[in-house]
Amino acid sequence: MSTTAVRHLSLDPAFAGLIGRIGRPRLTPDRGRSPYEALIRAIAHQQLHGRAAEAILGRFVALYPGIPFPTPEMVLATEDGVLRGCGFSLGKIAAIRDICARTLDGTVPSRRAAARLSDETLIERLTTIRGVGRWTVEMLLIWTLGRVDILPVDDFGVREGYRVLYGLDAQPRPRELAEIGQAWAPWRSYAAWYLWRASDEARQAAVAASRA
Repeated sequence: MSTTAVRHLSLDPAFAGLIGRIGRPRLTPDRGRSPYEALIRAIAHQQLHGRAAEAILGRFVALYPGIPFPTPEMVLATEDGVLRGCGFSLGKIAAIRDICARTLDGTVPSRRAAARLSDETLIERLTTIRGVGRWTVEMLLIWTLGRVDILPVDDFGVREGYRVLYGLDAQPRPRELAEIGQAWAPWRSYAAWYLWRASDEARQAAVAASRA
């Protein structure tokens, strides 16, 4: 699959050069993680540095010893004060409780059920949950469900990667990038991965230049 994606993207000379530098894509979804767990973890990471979010999640999971991740029923039975003690804000607690409730009512599907639903159906369903926006669902689709044709046009790193890759003065607007990205279908998740790498390259180069 990745070989076909690389071949398709390499038809664009700019992508071909980037792929030559970066190598094969390392787009490896966590297939052992449920959509429910992925959404809880996404809420924890919102507006926080990765290490801080992981520390909060570590304290959260430790509340429920003996299991890899708590069930929705367990979380709903946990008092707000206990969740606050993990480091969650009140807004995030409300979002987590809604994710749990919507998992129990079937809005958040199991992995098996999600496999029968289209990308847009999942986006439409899951963005009805408190605190869950389109970008969050797109990350779920890429990194948990392994969907290969997702282009998160609202993502800063994706837009910045495009700006860098094509030597533009400004990032493309989301709608403009969505239109451009039609040429990368049906492998837009791989295109996003490479655009993130382009953004990383530029950031690392800027840091190195500042230290020189």
